[in-house]
Formats: sequence, C-alpha cells, structure tokens
Amino acid sequence: MDVNDAFNAATVLSKIFVLALGLAAAALVVVFVIDRTQNGDAIRRNYPVIGRLRYLFSHLGEFFRQYFFALDREEMPFNRAEREWIENSAKGRSNTQPFGSTRNLTLVGTPIFANAAFPKLDEEASDPPAVLFGPYVERPYRAGSIINISAMSYGSLSAPAIEALSRGAAAAGCWLNTGEGGLAPQHLVGGADVVFQIGTAKYGVRTRDGALDETRLREIGATPQVKMIELKLAQGAKPGKGGILPAEKVTAEIASIRGVTAGEASISPNRHPEIDDVGDLIDMIERLRRISGLPVGFKTVIGGYHWIEELCDAIGARGERSAPDFITLDGGDGGTGAAPMALMDNVGLPLRYALPMLTDILARRRLRDRIRVIASGKLVTPADVAWAYCAGADAVNTARGFMFSIGCIQALRCHTNNCPTGVTTHKKHLQAALDPVRKARQVASYV
Repeated sequence: MDVNDAFNAATVLSKIFVLALGLAAAALVVVFVIDRTQNGDAIRRNYPVIGRLRYLFSHLGEFFRQYFFALDREEMPFNRAEREWIENSAKGRSNTQPFGSTRNLTLVGTPIFANAAFPKLDEEASDPPAVLFGPYVERPYRAGSIINISAMSYGSLSAPAIEALSRGAAAAGCWLNTGEGGLAPQHLVGGADVVFQIGTAKYGVRTRDGALDETRLREIGATPQVKMIELKLAQGAKPGKGGILPAEKVTAEIASIRGVTAGEASISPNRHPEIDDVGDLIDMIERLRRISGLPVGFKTVIGGYHWIEELCDAIGARGERSAPDFITLDGGDGGTGAAPMALMDNVGLPLRYALPMLTDILARRRLRDRIRVIASGKLVTPADVAWAYCAGADAVNTARGFMFSIGCIQALRCHTNNCPTGVTTHKKHLQAALDPVRKARQVASYV
C-alpha cells in the first residue's frame, strides 16, 4: 500500500468516525427531547438521558450482588454455599470444605444434631425402611426413597428439564411429581414412578367446564408408572392463590395436555370449587381413590392448625379408612411457582414451624401411622432432609434442589420464559443447552 492509498483509507475511516459521532449525538438529542418532554417519569424528565442509567444499574444490580458482593451465606432464597453444594453433588465432585464452617450456628432456631459418642461404622449403617402408602386401596404403593422430586409441571419447566428429571428419578429409584400441569409424555419417558397431582383447575383431567373428568382420571390411574394421586389445596409460593402460567409459556402442546387454550395465560382458581370444608375434602379423596384405585392424599400449607383438628374429628367419625393416605406439607416461604410477593413473603407458616405442629396433632389423634407425611419446602441438603425426618416426616420432596442439579443458576427469570439455562423456558435455542441424558445422571447423583 503506497502513501496515497494509506491517506485515502485514513480519510474514509475518519469520515466513518465522524458520521458515527454525528449519529450518536443525534440519538442523544432525540433521547434528550423525549425524556424532557414526557411526564410519566420524574427522574428522566429532570435528568434527561443520564436518568436512564438508574434503571440499567437497578437491573444489573441483582447480577452483581450474586457474583461479587453477597457473601456465601447471605443470598436469598438460596445462598451460594447451598447452590455450590448441590452442583458439586450433582456432578460427583468433592464437597470437602477447609478451615471451618461459614454458617452462623448461634442463631436462635438453628437445628443442631447431637452426635453419638459411639457412632455406627459405615458397614453397619442401613437404609431407612420403605414407606407404605394406601394400605386400603387396590394398588398400594411402597416407596423406597425418602428424598423425591417435588411438584413441577410441564409448562413451568421445559420439556428437556422434565425428561432429565424423569430419567434421573428412575436411575435413583425415587418418584417424580407431575405438578398441576397434567401428565406429559416427558414424565413417563424415563420409566420413573410418578405421583399425579390434581390442582384446582384439574389440568389433564378436566372437562370443558373445568369439572373433574372421571374417564380421563381412570385412564391415568391405570397407567403403570402412576403410583399415587395428590390433590393440591395450596402450595408454598402462593397459599390461597391458584397456579399461574404466563401466556408466552402456554404452547400448543402444553395447552393440549392441560385442556386449555394455547397462547392464553393459564390461571387456576384459588381453591377447588367443590371443596368447601373438611367433609367435602374427605369426600373428594374417597372419590379419587374409588376412580383410580391408587393412594390419594393432599398437598397444603398450614396457616392455622384448627382445620387439621376438624379433619381429624371427621376422620374419627367416619373411620380411619376415610383418612387421606398422605399429607404433603409445603412451607409458606416460597417455592418454584411464580407468585405475588405479598403472598410469597407473608402467608403461611414456614416448614420449620408447620411440620412439628402437623405431626404432633396426628400423633395425638392416633392417626400418625395411618396418614403418611411428606415434607416439602427448601429441603435441599442432607441436613435439611435429616431434620425433616427427625421432625416426623416419612419422606421429603424438593423442587428447587433438583432444578439446581440440572443447571439452574437462580437467575430469577423463571416466569419470563427467558431462563438462561433452559430449565424453565420453552424457547428452543435456550433449551438446546440442556442435555436430558447428561443432566439425568446429575439428578441421580444428587439423590
């Protein structure tokens, strides 16, 4: 390249640079005028252009806090130490830590396990006994695992995520709860035991007017992999409010499985219209048992215990055969579902308070051996599960623990259909990062 060519190239580059500066300046002028003349945002009107940085920094703040500023035990709803423990367990890596615990063990209410003076040798240890559900039904269920996959519907989670959970549950020998979104092919693909959940909208077993479709329920009950029926009254994320699946996540396939219209938000009623009191609840449980031939229980969150006492009274009057085969107790401190903050933060007792309350009532009313108790709510580590077991639970469900095991990074984008790891999105290009076969191995390793 001679001197003239170099000069011409430099001239062209300088013109491009000047043009770019001119366009940038023009854009800033346009934004300035827009901000200065609008009256919907006081910050942008008084501080045109630079006022927009406030919203950018607010948006980026949660990401900076997660990676740079929050200490290992500070972050909510799950801190970095918990998430890393799950990731290491799922990937078969060591969880050995140096230099002492980073957990504050002096806080009031912190569970501390009393170590044995002469513990059993490793070769003397044994697995907990299998749990029998539904001693009076046609097809009782004997569960071998005390840690299982909690309710997460196809819709809330992506197809590859559900498939990974199904395959992993089968490999680990635990059950997989369908969530309220109906029974999808992905729930069955791995061959795992399945607990079919019926929510307030009866997705998957609903008639056109939203009533229970007994024919469809009978078909599901005859599916060999389906082992139990769970009637959802309430969940920890939103006690007193039904499920919420945004319109952008209601694909044609999901709409077909649920029995709703594609592209429209799938909103469940806040309770079952046909269940007004404990008598109606027992009637519904007996109806579901008769149709399906399977053990039937219900999932709920406890706010007050008086209605549990009333339930025990009604069971006493009818006989113990009328009792639910299990109660799944969820904590009121949030869950996988999208929910209004007011409900997530303020409604329902946390599991730490509710579980001992429930098991004590059932024991006092001599129903503890009849009604199995499944604990659910932020139980993601062995210590959490052991605490629940000691507090009276027969088995434990976890949802978010398994989400972490297949790649969730707590980006808090579950409800936007933009999950960066493919766990809760239906966008194919984001789902492509989630390999169900590989992630299934991580699910089994986590169990």
